[in-house]
Amino acid sequence: MKADAKEQQQSAPSTGRLETPVASTANKNGGEDQRWLDSLEFLLEYVLKNQGTEHAAQVVSKLSKRLREAGIKLPSAISTPYVNTIPPEDEPAYPGNRELERRIKSLTRWNAMAMVVNANREHAGLGGHISTYASCATLYEVGFNHFFHGGDGNRVGDLVYFQGHASPGNYARAFLERRLDEHHLQHFRQELAEGGGLSSYPHPYLMPEFWQFPTVSMGLGPIMSIYQARFNRYLRARGFVSGEEPKVWCFVGDGESDEPETLGALTLASREGLDNLVWVVNCNLQRLDGPVRGNGKIIQELEAAFRGAGWNVIKVIWGSNWDRLLRADKTGLLAKRMEEAVDGDYQKYSVEPGSYTRKHFFGKYPELLELVNDLTDDQIHKLVRGGHDPQKVYAAFKAAVEHKGAPTVILAKTIKGYGLGEAGEGRNISHQQKKMNEKELREFRERFGVPISDEEVAQTPFYRPPLDSPETKYLLEQRKKLGGFLPARVVRAPKIEIPARSEFAEFFKGSGAAEASTTKSFARFLTGLLRNKNVNRHIVPIIPDEARTFGLDALFREIGIYAPKGQLYEPVDSESLLYYHETKDGQILEEGITEAGSMSSFIAAGTAYANHGVNMVPFYIYYSMFGFQRIGDLMWLAGDIKAKGFLLGATAGRTSLNGEGLQHQDGHSQLMAATIPTLMAYDPAFAFEIAVIIQDGMRRMYQEGEDLFYYLSLYNEEYAMPPMPEGVEDGILKGLYKFRKGADGKKRKAHIFGSGTIIRQALRAQEILAEKYDVSADVWSATSYKLLKTDVQRASRWNMLHPTEPRRKSYLETLLEPEKGVFVAVSDNIKLVPDQIAPWVPGGLATLGTDGFGRSDTRENLRRFFEIDAESTVIATLYSLVKKGEIEMAAVAQAIKDLKVDPEKVYPFTV
Repeated sequence: MKADAKEQQQSAPSTGRLETPVASTANKNGGEDQRWLDSLEFLLEYVLKNQGTEHAAQVVSKLSKRLREAGIKLPSAISTPYVNTIPPEDEPAYPGNRELERRIKSLTRWNAMAMVVNANREHAGLGGHISTYASCATLYEVGFNHFFHGGDGNRVGDLVYFQGHASPGNYARAFLERRLDEHHLQHFRQELAEGGGLSSYPHPYLMPEFWQFPTVSMGLGPIMSIYQARFNRYLRARGFVSGEEPKVWCFVGDGESDEPETLGALTLASREGLDNLVWVVNCNLQRLDGPVRGNGKIIQELEAAFRGAGWNVIKVIWGSNWDRLLRADKTGLLAKRMEEAVDGDYQKYSVEPGSYTRKHFFGKYPELLELVNDLTDDQIHKLVRGGHDPQKVYAAFKAAVEHKGAPTVILAKTIKGYGLGEAGEGRNISHQQKKMNEKELREFRERFGVPISDEEVAQTPFYRPPLDSPETKYLLEQRKKLGGFLPARVVRAPKIEIPARSEFAEFFKGSGAAEASTTKSFARFLTGLLRNKNVNRHIVPIIPDEARTFGLDALFREIGIYAPKGQLYEPVDSESLLYYHETKDGQILEEGITEAGSMSSFIAAGTAYANHGVNMVPFYIYYSMFGFQRIGDLMWLAGDIKAKGFLLGATAGRTSLNGEGLQHQDGHSQLMAATIPTLMAYDPAFAFEIAVIIQDGMRRMYQEGEDLFYYLSLYNEEYAMPPMPEGVEDGILKGLYKFRKGADGKKRKAHIFGSGTIIRQALRAQEILAEKYDVSADVWSATSYKLLKTDVQRASRWNMLHPTEPRRKSYLETLLEPEKGVFVAVSDNIKLVPDQIAPWVPGGLATLGTDGFGRSDTRENLRRFFEIDAESTVIATLYSLVKKGEIEMAAVAQAIKDLKVDPEKVYPFTV
């Protein structure tokens, strides 16, 4: 009867539309409606009884789809039954050699485990993780054998964000592929070993030809993958790439979903129809300390979140040996029991014998016990989860890559530590497992059929089959068909012809009487770059909803805002010159209020030279306070991934941004920038400094190929921009140069280092000191304390390690050695920023800065409050002269009175 019903169903004509208003809510044909409802109810009862709950759910789903296609609004289901999304009858045939793939996977499992065990046997405390890869090995192997495209030839390879804690599996597979040798595996987490070793996690900075994406800082891989997929479309829309589009795959841990970055940008992916993006969530139900959702169901929770955000969701919960049970379940009790049991239960079932599962899972309902009467306890224990079944995983992956119009997430249920047995399978300690005893090793070997002898097993040797073995031949052939190996990072972008410094002559002449802030000066500079025929197309302006604040709104009309659908509406300001102009090939990435998303776009653009073979030049300009403080983890990652480009912290300064107050006023980004080794951090005061720094940065990154990126503080205070003094370019780039010499003929000498907009306070202090206190003060522009510090530390280290050779001098020491007098530094940053160079300044360095919480007030009052105004700078200079014995204390006391500085005012750091 089942076959007959199915045959009738298949032969029924399909018109693609509803012939009868079956869902009508009108009551004028009440009797007719009731007959339709009775018929539908009878149909569902028939399907439930004869074809099972899974098929019934499909019928309802298809009916709902037809109703929606007819324009009838139905409530959206954000959660479906706790069964596989793809029914067995819809699964495609598996295309590979299952037995060879199983053996390859088993060898990879063994070598991944041996790598961690060996490392910790030799060096206790090195760490490493066995259980994460153990849970996702099938997910990876199906991808490697059938889906992940490499980048050989002209094709751009798929971009795969591998789960960071599963890195031993990546290394073990690369060993079988003969991309790594035994020396590498033997030196896992021992990178300083002779001949090199392997990094703990995916780090492109440490393994620049292997890893593409750092992913082990939880949540960053997921958000980056979304913006990477979107940037791939951006490059295509702007004509930089063509041909077959690569997929972006992101492997995510279910516990990782609690990080706000993980799920925070889901709607962007669906809003822009990123069907080039596939997430695979490894739902092993367990995080570091315990269950992810012991009292709930993480898969159901995530399904609701992703469906609600507009993603295509594919659940892979049960393996193939559950299919018979689900088909035999005519009452729906099995699906009901699957729904009832919480993740804490399922974790328990994975560690207990089949008799426990028989009693506690199936035993709740007598009818379910009958379902498994013909199964032994061992067979019940081996009822596999979907994420460990290649057939189920292949079907899900194939459906994902073929889906159009929306991103796809695959929620794959697995067991953490799968295969480790008593050493850690499914247990709360699984994440920390790094050692196995001989009994556990023997069980692991037997379970996966690894050809290691009894005599050798305790030493956990690595095993790789010969080059002519069936396993190796199959593995290499599959990768050849897919276009090469992954992960792999290849830099092949042609250089960009950078404009010469002379092309920015307008910035070197000064602005005359006209006033401009450094933020506006940068905007003018960027506009000039966008009109340069050699680099204009490569510029990627990235703005988190502050373009008008930064004076960049003129770019809206000139180069457009990227929007994959174009502009489907008439903007309210369409009559104005600077209207909000969206276009399919727009150049600006106007991200909205998301610094994490903006930084992810910066990283995608800044790594296009490696991932797409094209140099892009991102300029990410943002509200200074909401950079390092808010998304410092992504800033650090940008260094690891070797991103290139420019970060512009606009509205910088704790007193220059005067009205916004405590939460907005930044005085410490320069210090935080100093922590990132490859970040060139600058605090320019003038337009010509900005031009010199950016032009040279572009030369170094895009012509010389240096793995750097840049941070510049920009301010919103306007003043006349002076012309560039002759011969200061080198000093600008190295971090310090003399901007204005002090007056001649004075009794005493001083030097004031000024940075950013506060150099104007230094210049006013220079005048006061000369006029009232007979002090000649040279004013220096300190553009980068970080670079000065790095240079002096490099020279100091060399001198310490080469005590018998001629002493080397740093740039700072060479520059200041001939100078006499005292040294004072003043900036709109906290004092620790200039203090970085204090040990190497002759006679020491007195620092003034903005330590403490910000305030809302006038700039004049704020600078007096933080003691960085001209008057406070004068007092600090005079006091330094007192300590040097050049003037009396009484002179300082008199100056405090003359300059109307309150000596009893509060200490700004403590209030």
